Amino acid sequence: VAAVLAGLSLLSLLTCGYLAWGSRREGAGEAPGNLLGEEPTAGVPRSQPHIIFILADDQGFRDVGYHGSEIRTPTLDKLAAEGVKLENYYVQPMCTPSRSQLITGKYQIHTGLQHSIIRPTQPNCLPLDNVTLPQKLKEVGYSTHMVGKWHLGFYRRECMPTQRGFDSFFGSLLGSGDYYTHFKCDSPGICGYDLYENDNAAWDHDNGIYSTQMYTQRVQHILASHNPRKPIFLYIAYQAVHSPLQAPGRYFEHYRSINNINRRRYAAMLACLDEAINNVTLALRKYGYYENSIIIYSSDNGGQPMAGGSNWPLRGSKGTYWEGGIRAVGFVHSPLLKNKGSVCKELVHITDWFPTLITLAEGQIDEDIQLDGYDVWETISEGRRSPRVDILHNIDPIYTKAKNGSWAAGYGIWNTAIQSAIRVNHWKLLTGNPGYSDWVPPQAFSNAGPNRWHNERVSWSAGKTVWLFNITADPYERVDLSARHPEVVKQLLRRLSQFNKTAVPVRYPPKDPRSNPKLNGGVWGPWFKEDEKKKKSDKSKGANKQKKNKTKKKAN
Repeated sequence: VAAVLAGLSLLSLLTCGYLAWGSRREGAGEAPGNLLGEEPTAGVPRSQPHIIFILADDQGFRDVGYHGSEIRTPTLDKLAAEGVKLENYYVQPMCTPSRSQLITGKYQIHTGLQHSIIRPTQPNCLPLDNVTLPQKLKEVGYSTHMVGKWHLGFYRRECMPTQRGFDSFFGSLLGSGDYYTHFKCDSPGICGYDLYENDNAAWDHDNGIYSTQMYTQRVQHILASHNPRKPIFLYIAYQAVHSPLQAPGRYFEHYRSINNINRRRYAAMLACLDEAINNVTLALRKYGYYENSIIIYSSDNGGQPMAGGSNWPLRGSKGTYWEGGIRAVGFVHSPLLKNKGSVCKELVHITDWFPTLITLAEGQIDEDIQLDGYDVWETISEGRRSPRVDILHNIDPIYTKAKNGSWAAGYGIWNTAIQSAIRVNHWKLLTGNPGYSDWVPPQAFSNAGPNRWHNERVSWSAGKTVWLFNITADPYERVDLSARHPEVVKQLLRRLSQFNKTAVPVRYPPKDPRSNPKLNGGVWGPWFKEDEKKKKSDKSKGANKQKKNKTKKKAN
């Protein structure tokens, strides 16, 4: 098989085709040769590891080969098998929340991003007073580069990736867009271009290339241009497999038998993503990074069944606090791991990467930074117990309230109308409206669906707003234990209340008409001008001075 893979044509390589593992040949869009003019020495001991964080978008829990998927993911399967699979690993149910927690090590309630995502037209971004992961890594000598989807706000220039710690940025600012044209319409008539090179629209780099391939080529170029003897942090946030469902034609070859068109397109997108990650790994080997690298792979949230994703046998989907929305595909692959080829079933959350990676990089975490993440490297690498015993999945005070929720239902401790979810040891509690709660089995994708008739529907008892599950014993959330264990419910409600006392106000401003790309050269980008604010404040100051002078004259 390796010989066949190594013999793929140059044309297929240009569309992120496979290379045999260990091959020295160039991959898709790979820069020709080492720009440093030297062949790196593999295995040279270095104290600070190269950190490569790969974040997939909307990949379902089942949508990887080693979770039983019909979609082939040989690269992910191999990397995970040779590394450590994270099988008790949690993220947030949507894009912005997961990305904000990764980059700050803080829960949403501590950044003000508790509700939904950052919309393109909102004057909102990750609050500027939050120190970011790339900023901390730069402090200890890392070169920091981001390729892919940002989705942490851009209304001010100070919100842009290059202002938040990245030396370079190539990718999109919004949550989604066309994979070829990079255009995005937020609503009828509110459309714009969304591909950036650092702080400017990347018109010159737009050749109609499929984004998964284009981002991989940029990663290869960065690795070819950097000195592997100096530490690098590479954050690769692929657009795939988020809608719109688009993929180059040749990736459909193995999936003609999938009748459901959305699932078939999704499978093709994931196949291309898997090949792209193979080429990233090959570039790490070719340019001398691999032996001192840590590769982390994660999805940002659960899959969306209506857009081809599958979380079976978990309950729920993207956008919900059921396990299908927040339990993610994740693994660590690195020659530096002590327990290679193992499975980690200890509790790990996306906030944990912030302190874990800073510690590995020999950085310092300031005492005044109140983190919600833990250093879990020994848990992952050596199989030790996790320092984490709980996860606040979220408290969203402005999400649609559950009609029958009340303080009485929460034993006077908590208003169960509020959407919230928390995990403490084996127990998980949900209140309010936790979202779409069906189980969507694989046969649901056998026709034009997912067809609701194939789903396992849930009939609620009237007025229910509290659920309790033992996730260790019942990871599929089939047996609600809230009536059987009221004392456990009370304990978790008290913990929710404690967390809520530390919450900051929600940041979710109304849309700003100045955000329209038509007012910004047809490009989505920063529209809030600091000068305008200063002019307004200067005018108001001047007006106040004139009023004071007038009052003085009158007094005289």
